Amino acid sequence: MNIPNDPAILLSYINTQLRDSGQDLNDLCKSLCIEKNAVSEKLASIGFVYDPEKNCFK
Repeated sequence: MNIPNDPAILLSYINTQLRDSGQDLNDLCKSLCIEKNAVSEKLASIGFVYDPEKNCFK
């Protein structure tokens, strides 16, 4: 699956998917066939980290 390359758009996309699907980050990445580490690293580059308690990047 193609996901947004721009980190800010990726942030919005991933948080929306997490909210709407009810999946955690691991399950979402598996269902989208994307690398969890790649997503986390790209979002960390703009200062966002995954909060499993809130199930979103903050």
